[in-house]
Amino acid sequence: MTQKTRIEPLPPKRAGLLTRVMYRVAKRRYGQVPEPLTVVAHHRGLLVASAVHETMAQRASRTLPASVRELAVLWTARTIGCSWCVDFGSMLQRLDGLDVERLKDIDSYATSPAYTDDERAAIAYADAITADPHTVTDEQVADLRARFGDAGTIELTYQIGLENMRARVNAALGITEQGFNSGDACRIPWVTAS
Repeated sequence: MTQKTRIEPLPPKRAGLLTRVMYRVAKRRYGQVPEPLTVVAHHRGLLVASAVHETMAQRASRTLPASVRELAVLWTARTIGCSWCVDFGSMLQRLDGLDVERLKDIDSYATSPAYTDDERAAIAYADAITADPHTVTDEQVADLRARFGDAGTIELTYQIGLENMRARVNAALGITEQGFNSGDACRIPWVTAS
């Protein structure tokens, strides 16, 4: 059973040139056009702002080890309940050469030997930031500063905050897993026709 988004994806035939170009670039990069892109395409200004922001945030986030950052982001998506973000994030981890098999143990990250102390600290921080209200402590931030420095702590905080926004937007709009991690990414109705 295929779940539909609350706002239908904007098909290329109704999209402007810039949006069609963005669809092609995304398809070339990820194998399929990410559904959040096709839904946000209904608002061209926010589509462009989001693409620029995501690109710049990705390029700027080079202080932390990828595994630390990606696990914190994935934990955030799981906590909020964004299946699309978990699906896409798992694919990104796989493409980055990270061990995705250990994600099966993520619920027991605090005790699992599959995770390093730095990864455990990042996941716990993601949990504290994502809680409503947040439960971040001075001691937790001091520990992260000792592990990752000021820039690394800012990067981790920013990426977790960014994932909170992404996951909440996607969940609110009914955007669910698209099959990126399974290699069967084809839920957008017009994707096979474009």
